[in-house]
Amino acid sequence: MDIHCTQPASEGGNALAATSRKYAWVVFALTFGLLLSDYMSRQVLNAVFPLLKQAWGLSDTQLGSLSGVVALMVGLLTFPLSVLADRWGRVRSLVLMATLWSLATLGCAIATSYGEMLVARAFVGLGEAAYGSVGIALILSIFPAHLRSTLTGAFMAGGAFGSVLGMALGGFVAVHFGWRASFGAMALFGLLLVIAYRLVVSDKRIAARYADARGVSGEQPADGMRTSLRTLVAGLFSTISVVCAYVGSGLQLFIMGAVIAWMPSFLNRYYAMPADKAAAGAAVFVLLGGLGMVACGIVTDRVCRNAPSRKWITALAYCLISLVLLSIGFRLQPGALQLVLLGAGILVVAGTSGPAGAMVANLTPPAIHASAFATLTLANNLLGLAPGPLVTGAIADRIGLAGALQLIPLVSIAAMAAFAIGRSRYARDLDRIDTLRGCAAKQQVS
Repeated sequence: MDIHCTQPASEGGNALAATSRKYAWVVFALTFGLLLSDYMSRQVLNAVFPLLKQAWGLSDTQLGSLSGVVALMVGLLTFPLSVLADRWGRVRSLVLMATLWSLATLGCAIATSYGEMLVARAFVGLGEAAYGSVGIALILSIFPAHLRSTLTGAFMAGGAFGSVLGMALGGFVAVHFGWRASFGAMALFGLLLVIAYRLVVSDKRIAARYADARGVSGEQPADGMRTSLRTLVAGLFSTISVVCAYVGSGLQLFIMGAVIAWMPSFLNRYYAMPADKAAAGAAVFVLLGGLGMVACGIVTDRVCRNAPSRKWITALAYCLISLVLLSIGFRLQPGALQLVLLGAGILVVAGTSGPAGAMVANLTPPAIHASAFATLTLANNLLGLAPGPLVTGAIADRIGLAGALQLIPLVSIAAMAAFAIGRSRYARDLDRIDTLRGCAAKQQVS
């Protein structure tokens, strides 16, 4: 039996399965493309930091707030908007989100002051708020379960790849056509993808092809009932270990968020690179981060194939390695050795994303995985991606950017503490969840 099919394999079943597989990959490609647009619109700002600072005389705190406000909006709104998307229709919600952040990015292009830019950036965050959680929930519902870790890692790494494109292309366009043109180019790319997505993907087409995706088009769920808010919250925070996975992931991404936001400025100030070259150089580091997310996820799956609890150990290892490499790297004088150590540290700094996502999926019921990933996204943004750039900018105003970046890797110590606590409770929490699922299954049968 092919799990892509919504009916048993029979005459014509293989053709249906093949068609469903092809369509699934088309949906993945378009959803991934919009994820690239998401992060291109978000991170293009970092490429034009030096130009905005010069044009408007902004402080590092103000620059950090323009970056952090997007993650703040994502953190605050991802959960409620994800719940609404499950009820209204995931595909329709994704299209609406992408349209909103693209138009808001266009608003950034015509902003005339810091205040207007801050408002436009807030609307970018509003549009992007639930895209990651709803997008990955849609993808997981149309692919086999054994590909879950690979798809999750690849999808989350798309954020890094989008950041690379946003910073590299944004820096190039800004130097040659002005910083406003950088925002305009990102907005146009997003709107073109929205049109393509709307023409190819729909909730009805998804529901017609994949059994696991039924009930997410705004119609009656497959199980005939809607999960109550109380039951939903209980499932999301049912164990100490899942809470530790949320917290550990968010704290570790504090470092990634800070480095992504400030690396172009770091290269501009301490390596005397012009804005476009600094953005391109920073894009290489962000690309390493994305590749590291995928590689670390693959390594985790292989190491933990017969011992799920090892996911916690790999997460701890990624935290420790990044702490050592980045702490030493940012304390060195500018030069080749510093860049090598920083690159190696960034390669593993977000490697915890794969293990954390897999642990959250294992520790929550499949019926609420969209909300579980929304909760993980909330933690990643409120604990990591939102405060990272802002806190770094505030510290930089007092002791300089280099000094601020020397302190940021210490957050890994708190992330390690969370993962260590989660590891100590993981086995018993899994047993408890399996017992509850077994009881629920028996009640449904009876």
